[in-house]
Amino acid sequence: MSNLQEKIEKYAELAVKIGVNIQEGQTLVINAPVTSADFVRRVADKAYEAGAKNVHVEWNDDGLTRLKYDKAPFEAFTEYPEWKAKGFEEMAENGAAFMTIKSTDPDLLKGVEGKRIAAANKAAGQAMDKFRSYIQSDKVSWLVVSTPSPSWAAKVFPDASEEEQEEKLWEAMFEAVRVNTADPVAAWKEHDQNLQNKAKTLNGKNYKELHFKGSGTDLKIELPDGHVWVGGGGPNQDGVHFVANMPTEEVFTAPKKDGVNGKVSNTKPLNYGGNTIDGFTLTFENGKVVDFSAETGEETLEHLLNTDEGARFLGEVALVPHSSPISQSGILFYNTLYDENASNHIALGSAYSTCVKDGANMSKDELEQHGLNTSITHVDFMIGSGEMDIDGVKEDGSSEPVFRKGEWAF
Repeated sequence: MSNLQEKIEKYAELAVKIGVNIQEGQTLVINAPVTSADFVRRVADKAYEAGAKNVHVEWNDDGLTRLKYDKAPFEAFTEYPEWKAKGFEEMAENGAAFMTIKSTDPDLLKGVEGKRIAAANKAAGQAMDKFRSYIQSDKVSWLVVSTPSPSWAAKVFPDASEEEQEEKLWEAMFEAVRVNTADPVAAWKEHDQNLQNKAKTLNGKNYKELHFKGSGTDLKIELPDGHVWVGGGGPNQDGVHFVANMPTEEVFTAPKKDGVNGKVSNTKPLNYGGNTIDGFTLTFENGKVVDFSAETGEETLEHLLNTDEGARFLGEVALVPHSSPISQSGILFYNTLYDENASNHIALGSAYSTCVKDGANMSKDELEQHGLNTSITHVDFMIGSGEMDIDGVKEDGSSEPVFRKGEWAF
């Protein structure tokens, strides 16, 4: 077995043992592109070795996706298969674990009419709303990882030869997910604990507000009463510890829905729905986006903001030091899973119910009453840099440094 194959094997083991943490007799559901077939087989092998009862795979294909957007009638994008949504709900209710593998071409839907993409995203969002609530309340174990695809690798490493592009992307991923350490499983357990410790410190601070200042950004984000900072992994409803994102370098919580004011500008391109949005600024008043502009992808941004009422409000605020391994790599991945872990970021759309005390057991109405946003979308975008300062404002109005020049101040 080559060195590359050995590392892919370790990556699959991490995804199963640390990521979804498969238990004896559990079903694993994998959403995956056909380009990741070899990796999926390795994951399935590791899952069965760990005692999985069944591994169910839902395949997708960039080529078929683009073909549909180019050839299908508009009506095709206004519906979503109900049987699929119900199937995912049923598997979640029966205690399955869920793994999503992302490796979509960042330019897959370039040139596609924006209203088609918006309609498809809305239909899927509405149909999968109940299942998404299981994910965002950590009722089930879930994980998002990535594998290279030829088109994505070419976008990230355009100057490398065709043969080298995918291998270079694999190596960048291995570095980001700690596969290149002597004992990746032990390294992840240590990293997981470090993130949990940082979240514990922030929970002890109990800030009323965070004030972000950076290039193109002057934003105040109020935090709801009883907010909870989360970092690294955590337990599902059965008490099984899992890690939802690989890589992960963030600690995050939910903003108070109507407590966001000021302007914020992105610091890395956002890949959304097969298109790139960049050079954009959002203006918030009482939590809502009231104005926006973008140098690239403005129409796509507008469709995102109009997904539903909650799409113009924030559902997440996440802190990531500029010195994170992904940031220091200097690589722009054009993949939010990676790029968000190089930078402070915020998310338009729904909040994770685990970000407020006892939120996992609350209904949507109860979450809204506690100040959390609900929506059928959740889209992270990057706002951090080596120049960003963040102040934490306490209940008595006094403030203290949380970040200085992109790094933790405590």
